[in-house]
Amino acid sequence: MFYGEFEHSLDKKSRVIIPAKFREALKDNFVEKFYITRGLDGCLFLFTEEEWKKQEQKFRGLSFTKAEARKFNRLFFSGAGELVCDRQGRVLLPQYLKEYAQIDKDIVFIGVSNRIEIWSKSRWKEFYDTTRETFEDTAEKLIDLE
Repeated sequence: MFYGEFEHSLDKKSRVIIPAKFREALKDNFVEKFYITRGLDGCLFLFTEEEWKKQEQKFRGLSFTKAEARKFNRLFFSGAGELVCDRQGRVLLPQYLKEYAQIDKDIVFIGVSNRIEIWSKSRWKEFYDTTRETFEDTAEKLIDLE
């Protein structure tokens, strides 16, 4: 549902407009609210309500007797919150999540099929620059196209 890469900036009130292409996909799928939380690799994850419930079910199934599962669930769920776009298609990013993702002003939205990732522009550039060279090697290890 979500594809592409879009640059935006926070306004003075820490709001950012969701890219038009993503807003269209949300409207086409009757999505009104999202869930945002700490993501991996220093970004934020933004899920539709339907996708959030799938992820929640999966992570809820992790054994709380395992230390790694407890650590992950604590950080993932304690960082979560509901978001709803205003009439201009903007959302307010919570301060603690901006700090986690090192977001100051410039943002990159990344569509990753079932979720949107929100990156600080500098962190995205660093991630992209260090991983694009291994893209083909990674594909070879993960994907069997036969």
